Amino acid sequence: MTDTILIINGPNLDMLGTRQPEVYGHETLNDVEALCTRVAAEEGVEIDFRQSDSEAEIMKWIKKGRGSTAGLLINPAGFTSTSIAILDSLLIYDRPVIEVHISPLFRRDEFRHLSYVSKAASAKIEGFGIRGYEFAMRKLAEWARARAGG
Repeated sequence: MTDTILIINGPNLDMLGTRQPEVYGHETLNDVEALCTRVAAEEGVEIDFRQSDSEAEIMKWIKKGRGSTAGLLINPAGFTSTSIAILDSLLIYDRPVIEVHISPLFRRDEFRHLSYVSKAASAKIEGFGIRGYEFAMRKLAEWARARAGG
């Protein structure tokens, strides 16, 4: 295992900054990656930052990260309340998982309140904008250090 945190962003997150800025803010996915890169450097870990609109691709990344990454930060976006397949992949993953959402799901449409991902997550952070990624990164790094005995 390496001290790499796998960060997976789901569908349409490549449109951050332009898609519904009143809900998601004006920061872009590049801003999210820059934030995660900075936090990783501060915490002494690496990141593997990814985004896909493909459920199958996300599932492959989760399974590939099993045993080779220290933890997983996932913003499943539109797959949050629809993908049992991603849930099944997360249940196979053998390290901590933190689910992150930029906007608070409980303030959104009722169908968005259900999160299949939460059923496999160690923790969930929502409603803090892109800062939620920072919180999750720091906690995953802490858990990785504890696991390594340091």
